[in-house]
Formats: sequence, C-alpha cells, structure tokens
Amino acid sequence: MGPRIGPVSEEPQMPDKDIKAMMGTEDTPGGKASPDPQDSRPSVFHSIKVFVLCHSLLQLAQLMISGYLKGSISTVEKRFGLSSQTSGLLAAFNEVGNTALIVFVSYFGSRVHRPRLIGCGAILVALAGLLMALPHFISEPYRFDNTSPADMPQDSEASLCLPSTSARAPASSNSSCSSHTQAQHLVAVGIMFTAQTVLGVGGVPIQPFGISYIDDFAHNSNSPLYLGILFAVTMLGPGMAYGLGGLMLRLYVDINRMPEGGINLTSKDPRWVGAWWLGFLISAGVVALAAVPYFFFPREMPKEKHELRFRRRVLAVSASPVSKGEDSSSEQSTEVSPEKKAGLAQIAPNLTVVQFIKVFPRVLLRTLRHPIFLLVVLSQVCTSSMVAGMATFLPKFLERQFSVTASFANLLIGCVTIPLAIMGIVTGGFLVKRLRLGPMRCSILCLLGMLFCLLLSLPLFFMGCSTHHIAGIIHQPGAQPGLERFPGCMEPCSCPSDDFNPVCEPSSRVEYLTPCHAGCTSRMVQDALDKSQVFYTNCSCVAGGSPVLAGSCDSACSHLVLPFMILVGLGATLASVTHTPSFMLILRGVKKEDKTLAVGIQFMLQRVLAWMPSPVIHGTAIDTTCVHWAQSCGRRAVCRYYDNDLLRNRFIGLQFFFKTSSLACFALILAILRQQNKEEGTKATVSSPGLQQQLLASGREKKPEESRV
Repeated sequence: MGPRIGPVSEEPQMPDKDIKAMMGTEDTPGGKASPDPQDSRPSVFHSIKVFVLCHSLLQLAQLMISGYLKGSISTVEKRFGLSSQTSGLLAAFNEVGNTALIVFVSYFGSRVHRPRLIGCGAILVALAGLLMALPHFISEPYRFDNTSPADMPQDSEASLCLPSTSARAPASSNSSCSSHTQAQHLVAVGIMFTAQTVLGVGGVPIQPFGISYIDDFAHNSNSPLYLGILFAVTMLGPGMAYGLGGLMLRLYVDINRMPEGGINLTSKDPRWVGAWWLGFLISAGVVALAAVPYFFFPREMPKEKHELRFRRRVLAVSASPVSKGEDSSSEQSTEVSPEKKAGLAQIAPNLTVVQFIKVFPRVLLRTLRHPIFLLVVLSQVCTSSMVAGMATFLPKFLERQFSVTASFANLLIGCVTIPLAIMGIVTGGFLVKRLRLGPMRCSILCLLGMLFCLLLSLPLFFMGCSTHHIAGIIHQPGAQPGLERFPGCMEPCSCPSDDFNPVCEPSSRVEYLTPCHAGCTSRMVQDALDKSQVFYTNCSCVAGGSPVLAGSCDSACSHLVLPFMILVGLGATLASVTHTPSFMLILRGVKKEDKTLAVGIQFMLQRVLAWMPSPVIHGTAIDTTCVHWAQSCGRRAVCRYYDNDLLRNRFIGLQFFFKTSSLACFALILAILRQQNKEEGTKATVSSPGLQQQLLASGREKKPEESRV
C-alpha cells in the first residue's frame, strides 16, 4: 500500500497535548472550565468561523489577481506587441510553478504551520501582482503613432499624404528599433513571465491547506457548510476580475504620465490601450490585506463546541460496556481503528523526500488503472481545456468579431457568463444531494449536461460576419470594382509601412490602414455635443473623393453580441452542472484510503493536460487566422486584422472538439457502469438465487446504485 498524499485526511490527527486541550473541561471537577483568563476571553483567531471568512476573502482576491490577466490579454498584446500564442503561454505560465510544487506541498502538509504558510503564499501572490504592473513603469510611454517624431504630438499630420513623409519615415522607423528599445521590451516580457511563475508558486499552499485546516477543526456536520460557503465566495473571484478589467480598461494606459496636449483617441479606436497595470496594483493590495490575519491563527485550534460535547458523550458511552452497542454508529464516526492508524494515513509523514519520490509513481499508476477514474479525469481535462481557452481569449474574440471595446467585453463576461456558470455548479450539487444520485445516475446527468451544452454551441458557428473590406489586405468578392484602390494614387505619398491609423469610408465600408493609404492630404475636427469626430479630406484613393472617418469600420454584426453571450452563458451553465456529479464519480470510484490521492492526481492532471497547454493551443489557432501582422524591429508583433470567418470557425471549433470529447468520455463511463451492474447481478444470481429474489422484492435499484464503481 502506497502513501496517502494530500493535506485532507479522513480524521484529523491530534497530538496528546491537543486532545487534552480540547477536552480540558474534563480535567476540572464537575467538568467545568478552567478559570484561566485566557480561556474566558478566547482570541478571535481561535474561531474556525473567522478562518472561513478570512480564507473566503483570500481565495476571492487570489482568483481576482490570476483572472485579471485573462480579461486584459488583448490590451497586453497591443501594448507589448505580443502574438496570441505568446500571450496564451503567458496566461498558462502560472501553472508551471503551481504544478511543480503541489505534490511536495501535499507531502509537507502535516509538518508545517498551515496558516502561516498560507500567509506567506498570499504575500508571494501580492508580490506577483506588483511584478506584473512593473513593466508599465520601466517602459517608455505608449506611442500609438509610430510616424511621429519624439518632439511632435501623436496623431498629428504625420499620417497624411505629404511629400515630406518620405524624408522622415525611415528615420522614425530606425529610431524605434534601437537596441535600448529592444532590450526594454525583452525585460518587460521577462518580468511578466517571472511574475506569472511567482503567482503560481504563491497559490500552491492557499487552497489545499485552507481546506484541510477547515476540515480538521470544524464540526463534522459544519465542515460541508463551511466548504460550500468557501467555494461559493471563491467563485465570485473571476467575475470580479472581469468587472475590474472592464473598469480599468476604460482609462488610458499612461494616465499617470499624460502628454500636455492630451490624446485624441477613444476607447473604440483599435490603437487604444487601457490602464491594464492599474488592476494588478488594486488586486495586489487586496491580497496583501487578506494575508495579514493568517499570521495570527494558531497552528492547531480546538474543535468547535458541538464537537467537544459529541466527543465527551462518545467517550462516556464507550466507557460503559453495556451501552457500547447502542451508539455504534457514533463510535464509527469518531474512533479510529488500529489498522487505519497504521495504514496509509501514517505512512506519508514518515517517508523521506527520496522515498516519497520513489513510491509516488507506483501509487499514481495504481490509481490510474481504475477505468472510471481515468475516464472521469479525461472528461474533466476536456472541460477544463474548454474553460481555459474561453476564459483567456473570449474577450479578444468578442472585440474582433463584434467590434466591441475591451472594457465592454469584460463586463459582458463578468455579468453574464460567470454568474450562469456559478448557477450551474450550485444546480449540479443540489441535484446530487436532493435526488441522492448514485454513480449510474451521476453519469447520466453528466452525459445530458454535456449533450445539451454541445447542441447550444452549434448556432455559434453562424453568429458573426465576415471581415469588412480592407484596402490592400482583404477584398470581399461581392464588392464593387470602383471601391478598390486607384492605381498609382499613393505614389506621391510614400506612406510608411509600419504606420497604423485606420480610417473608414462610411458609405462603402472600406477601411484603410492610414489616411496616407487613402491619399488624404488634410485633416479636420468636427466638434459635437458629447465628443469630437476627426475627418480626413481630399482623399485621392477613395471613390468620389469623399471624406473618411478616423477609426475602424464598425462590425455589421454588433447586434449579435448579446444573443451570442446568452448562448455561451447557457452552455457554461450546462457544462458546470457536471462539476459535482463527476467529482462524486471519482470519490465513489476509488478505494476509501485513496480518495485524497485521487483528488490530488485529478487536479495535477488538469493542470498539466488542460490549464497549461489549452491557452497556447487556442492562441496558436487564433494566430493562424491573422491576415495582417504589425512589424516591430523586423519581427512579427501583434496582429492587426483577422479573417473573422476563420477566427470564428477555429475558436468555436476548438470548443466544440473539447465538448465532444468530454461527451464521449461520459458515454463510455455510462457503458462501463452498466456492464459492471450486469456482472454484479449475474454473480449474485449464481451465488444465491433465493437471496437475489429477496433483494429484487425489497428494492432492485438500490444495489446497482450503491455498488462498487
């Protein structure tokens, strides 16, 4: 038998001095409490309820800081010129440190001061948030117009079709590619990858140690309630992260160092970069405040009062041989058999690190031999891959597909998708408890949930529009010939290739990279009541010479963003319904002494097979749909235009693939369970026909549901 790995144990192991402290009322005459002043005024940090409150707030803040990057991923790409593949790797990099240390944290779980280690981990998480914001302060101010020299205001006449442009375009291009600029860019990206690694390392002890601490010192009947409150509050973290992103990305990135004349950009401009760094500072401050109480919690605290009374009653009953059989059920819940004391729960703390590393692969292979466990984990890996890709790149997908701002995309996800996903998890747990579902019915519930989720994703393939006509890049087959670029209209302009200041011709919906590419020679500003609009006139490359409007052309499918998000939210609800029943399949599918190990292996495989590679896979698929890349110092930087049809088909297609794979796993689980039930029934019929008839008469459904998985 291998070691039992994990911080959660079936029964808290208390030293003799802690048992005496818990049962201290037994040592005084009449069972009264000791008159110690410290006992009469217990510290607030000796209450498990206070710990549950603090841990709920800490995990909420931790998920805020880890989920904030996903909401601002497209903004970080534009600010530092990253591809979607690189940004996906950045989003997944926090799992590297987490996965590397989670097993060793489980090994040392019973040897450390858990609250203090949780506090130290939270400090590391806060430090990671500060590191994520550091590149903003060490980088030069954001320049959205590459053609403007340093002494000229951005978005000036440098983008116009002027003969002088040919003289200064090469100089500006060379100046933007200095060795200092390249080194600064590499340092900024390296800091962000380091911060993500520190974030993963800091998050290792927070959840497992917190759950085990609550389970050890809470009343047995209160422990599920406390854990339910913990998970419910924690699930609000991603929603708050997207909400925070929606607020911060409305602010300009250099709000702390704005130029004197201000800027002429709006949040709808494709060159707009929001204050992505400000959310990391706010989240880091919240995590740091939530970490303070953990340095005051004791290493071990007494059980709750109801548990003390329960233990005293059991000890009193067990002392009497007459009444020993009357409360056998109570004794089973409190007494620990000698075999259990000498079993797996006691092996792990006595192993050295080398012995632990040697024995872990054998235990891992033994656990993976369970077909039900393996299939459930594979289905959860597919579901987690779907969730990881959607959480990382759904805001960017909405921006590109429906021409919405980054802040509005974050608010949509935080207000629609996250609450519906939370509702699905709660509904799944309620159905399992209320209907008392066994393994067979849990698998049926999971199968139905994923089936309907798959059906709801089919309309998403058709909810979108093709990319509008972009002069020189994308030409729609149905466009009029007169809308194409006039031959030779740009020859006297000498437009720089790395400039990006898009303009749109409203009537024909043709977009040009810059006013220079449209052949415009003058610029005018029209003031309105709420905002001012910038027009470019005398455009030789526009049909009829009509003026063009600054900014990209709006999508013709903007009205579909709300129906799209409703379908995505309903699909998230149905997929989340499978969370609790699939978890119960794992708990009921392995041996009792292997439950903690099975759960640890489950989370480890989800990180290695889903949360780490999925953002990179989705980012790579998105990059393959790019039709125009920005160039920075001779290298490929951020993508400026995507083929919307390819983007939609490949992004939704990946989601569809993972949902189909999860559905297939649940179908195999249901088939295996039915086959096992048939074998159990056949064995019972052959061994004892009379007993089988009695079982059929008393309740035929009970045994298959409670049988071994």
